[in-house]
Amino acid sequence: MIDPGFFLEIIPKLLAGLPLTLELAGTSVLLGFGLALVLALAQQGERTYAVLPIRIFVAIFRGTPLLVQIFLIYYGLGQFRPALQSVGLWWLFREPYWCAIIALTLNTGAYGSEILRGAIRNVPRGLSEAALALGLNRFRTMRLVVLPLALRQALPAYSNEIILMVKGTSLASIITLTEVTGIAQELISQTYRAIEVFIAAGAIYLILNFLIVRGLTLLEARLTPYRQR
Repeated sequence: MIDPGFFLEIIPKLLAGLPLTLELAGTSVLLGFGLALVLALAQQGERTYAVLPIRIFVAIFRGTPLLVQIFLIYYGLGQFRPALQSVGLWWLFREPYWCAIIALTLNTGAYGSEILRGAIRNVPRGLSEAALALGLNRFRTMRLVVLPLALRQALPAYSNEIILMVKGTSLASIITLTEVTGIAQELISQTYRAIEVFIAAGAIYLILNFLIVRGLTLLEARLTPYRQR
């Protein structure tokens, strides 16, 4: 039988891992968005030598599980410690926190680049031509005309990617990070009450994602008032 008192006992403990969950998700989403934007813009050209490596990168990170990517970055690169020490990067890859950030950033960057690439391609070509005809160069046309419209169009799809990243932070527990899922696993090992612990952890993720979705919905409504009408 489920004990309500047990929930009241474990929920504060699980909430102690929420700041790390938010930190992992927020940092990876921000860095991943910057990476995605650079990759999306780079693919707008026709140079095969620039586009092909990006598409290979995207295919690898979209085609393999995030769990495998975290394992390879944390455990796999650890086997190259002398080489990483020689270039001064061992401090980065020896920390599970930064390995989780790198894996989450590269993963969301790959997915986000495809979202942004499609949104940029969907901006009517006539708008770019009109901007060029008015005297704007290609850089200003992209910055002032194409990107604002593309980002508005990409927001609904990118909202889903943000939610996936929040849930993806739960995988960071496999490399010893004590976010919400990591604390849940510790509680299970102490109490042997997996059902109640995972129900409580799932409720925390559910409420968190609901608040994020609500906030992104309000942002979308503010950026696209014409759709509301």
